[in-house]
Amino acid sequence: MSARVTLRRLDEMKAAREPIVMVTAYDFATARLADRAGVDMVLVGDSGAQVVLGHDSTAEVTVEEMLVLAAAVRRGVSAAFVVVDLPFGSTELSDAQAVETAVRFVKEAGADAVKIEGGGAARLSRIRAIADAGIVVVAHVGLTPQTAVALGGLRAQGRSEASAERFAREALAVQDAGASLLVIEAVPADVVDVVLPAVAIPVIGIGAGAADGQVLVAHDLLGITEGKTAVFVERFAAVGDAIHAGFAAYADAVRSGAFPAAEHGYRAPAEAVAAAARVVSAR
Repeated sequence: MSARVTLRRLDEMKAAREPIVMVTAYDFATARLADRAGVDMVLVGDSGAQVVLGHDSTAEVTVEEMLVLAAAVRRGVSAAFVVVDLPFGSTELSDAQAVETAVRFVKEAGADAVKIEGGGAARLSRIRAIADAGIVVVAHVGLTPQTAVALGGLRAQGRSEASAERFAREALAVQDAGASLLVIEAVPADVVDVVLPAVAIPVIGIGAGAADGQVLVAHDLLGITEGKTAVFVERFAAVGDAIHAGFAAYADAVRSGAFPAAEHGYRAPAEAVAAAARVVSAR
C-alpha cells in the first residue's frame, strides 16, 4: 500500500518540481482504480451534477448528493488526498454556513480538504473562515463553473486586460486568505506563467498550462464522456467505446439465446429436484 498523500507531501512535490496528478471522480470503483494507479489527489467535483446525476449545470447538485458521492470516493481511496467541492448554495449565505458545510464534508465523508470557487471579497471571507476552523481549503479561480453565467458562460478567462487583472488579483488573494492549494481553470498559459512565481502554494491547472499539477475528469480522460469536450481534455483511453460494445454484445447474446449457457448456472442434486416436483404435483 502506498503512503498516504498529505498536504505536506504536496508542498514537498511543489518544492521539488515533481508534477502532481489529480483526477476528478465520483464513485467507489473509479476512485479505487485511480488510487491504485498512483494518482496523488482525487477531487469529488460538483461536475458530478452533470456527469453522474444528469443535471444541466453544476449549480443543481445538493449537499446531500455531494456527501453521498464524496463518501463513496473516500471508501475507494487509501492513499490519495481527497478534495470535495462545496456545492453552489452551501456557502453563499455566510461564513458560518460555509464552515458548517465544510465540517460536514470532513466529518461525514472523510474529506481531506474542501474546494471553493471564486476570489471576490465574499469568497475570501469564506476561505478565511474555513481555514480558521482548521480545514484545508483548495481555492479555484479563472473559469468558475458555478458562477459561469456572470463570467459570460463557460469560456476561458484572462484573455482580456480586465479579465487577466482579475485573475491575477484573485490568485494572489486566495493564497493570502489562507488557501493551501489552488486550482486554475481555463486561463491562457502565458498569463498563468506571469502569476505562478508569486504563488507559494501548489497550483493545479486545467486548461491553464504547465502548473505544479494537472486535473482532468475521469470520464473525460477515459473516453466515457459523449459529445464534444473542452479543448483542454485529452482522451487517454476509449473506455466508453468498450462499455458500449460490451452492452451490445450482452444484449445480442441474450436475444439469441447464447446467454445464459449451462456454465452460467448451478446444479442441484436429484433429491432437491424431486422435492420441488413433489410440491408442484401436490397442487
